[in-house]
Amino acid sequence: MSPRRNRPRGQKPDRPDASAARYGLEHTADWRGEQWVVRGITASAAVKHYRCPGCDQEIPPRVPHVVAWPAMGDVDERRHWHRPCWNARDRRSARPRRSGRPTWY
Repeated sequence: MSPRRNRPRGQKPDRPDASAARYGLEHTADWRGEQWVVRGITASAAVKHYRCPGCDQEIPPRVPHVVAWPAMGDVDERRHWHRPCWNARDRRSARPRRSGRPTWY
């Protein structure tokens, strides 16, 4: 006996768009009285170094993170956040906390 098919023959399963799967799905979030577009970035799509505005630490390549920008803003206003920093954005400041000391890696 052959196994049962969950779909009729000849139909292909629904597959998300390749770019949507690579870059994640977008959604909107309210923050500081403004609508923000939020997109999750997978590890395979993260290819550059970024600096998180929540903790002022570097996000290295191959680390999944979140990109957020104002819905009515420009592309230049995109910011790359660590996921925990984005989730704690109300408890964290978006200002750089750099001191005069060099950054230790």
